[in-house]
Amino acid sequence: MLQSFSIIFSIVALFSFINYKWLKLPATIGLMLMSLAAVVLITISKSILPDFYLFFCDIVTNSDFKTLLLDGILSFLLFAGALHVNLEDLAVEKWSVLLFATLGVVISTFIVGTLIYYAALLLGIEFSFVHALLFGALISPTDPIAVLAILKKTNIAKNLQVKIEGESLFNDGIGVVVFAGILILGDMSGHPTESSLGAEIGKLFLEEAVGGLAYGLILGVIGYSCIRSIKENPHLAVMISLAIVMGGYAVASIIHVSGPLAMVTSGIIIGNKLNISANKGSSQKLINDIWEVLDDVFNGILFVLIGLTIHLLEFDIGNLTLGIMAVLIVLIARYISVLLPYSLLKHKESSPLKTVAVLSWGGLRGGISIALALSLADNPASETILYITYTVVLFSIIIQGLSIGRLVKVLYKTK
Repeated sequence: MLQSFSIIFSIVALFSFINYKWLKLPATIGLMLMSLAAVVLITISKSILPDFYLFFCDIVTNSDFKTLLLDGILSFLLFAGALHVNLEDLAVEKWSVLLFATLGVVISTFIVGTLIYYAALLLGIEFSFVHALLFGALISPTDPIAVLAILKKTNIAKNLQVKIEGESLFNDGIGVVVFAGILILGDMSGHPTESSLGAEIGKLFLEEAVGGLAYGLILGVIGYSCIRSIKENPHLAVMISLAIVMGGYAVASIIHVSGPLAMVTSGIIIGNKLNISANKGSSQKLINDIWEVLDDVFNGILFVLIGLTIHLLEFDIGNLTLGIMAVLIVLIARYISVLLPYSLLKHKESSPLKTVAVLSWGGLRGGISIALALSLADNPASETILYITYTVVLFSIIIQGLSIGRLVKVLYKTK
């Protein structure tokens, strides 16, 4: 796996250089487009260079996208993104973020699941309602990695940016809980009572979501205390921040709480306490610099792998058609799942429908959705779920990601 990871890292560096010098696209989109182009070229050369093609397949397979993301780089990316979230700004939008990350995910899950179930029936594809709900659960949370990477390049209003960032950072943890709850629904043998099923899902939510937030709070307070006590040693301070992420995420899986939510919470606490500290200095600067580099590196690895792993899919016209229908279904569900919670709150915006439109179009999907789809490898519907997930993710990152900035300009008449 180390050899494969090293080669992927080298590809990321090369593609990043090409994009910076010539393509000038947002880094994540440029990397993924070049990865897709590389897959096409390598696949075309399969008959001419079969050994090279097999070598390429081994690299991607050995990289183990699901494990690498969910058990590895996700913790770094979430912590790095959360470090720069302003807690005061987040507090202003707390109810919007809370409703979008909870109620919005649940609404979207059931809308997507129901509509994709009937779309599959229409196409004659065997797809149970539970499998449809699983797809709804894994595709409904917006991906913080994709969202934060794209928002860096857009001129978007501050309140909108906080809403999108806050939602995307927190709703993946909630989405994983919903996903796991539906797995429980599908795996429970016999005919479970509503009370037993509800108790299992409720227990899961308390352990994973509430436990993750509480654990992240403790981790953040302890981590900042350690960093503050050694502010004269910036290198050790960086080491402590890395230990918080690596060790903290590992312990989260052992005690069965949400690692992603813990990383977001601890990152927000440490980032804000460092920024308001009266003793700002070299430790804070080095931590910010190192985590910006790590963010760029792991973002690049993630989006290159999203592009390269598409070779795992075999062309299937039925799944492709369902995937195209899923794009429209997910967009409709996103709009409704934003509009309903948004309508429950009072807002200062003069044009709420414009805000809903930006929030809907800016809800990007990315690597987390693909990783959750890959986790269903032993499921009979895994191929269909992975296919339609990939279709939605590619549309989301390439089309929505490239056009969100232009949409903001058109709606708000900005330059």
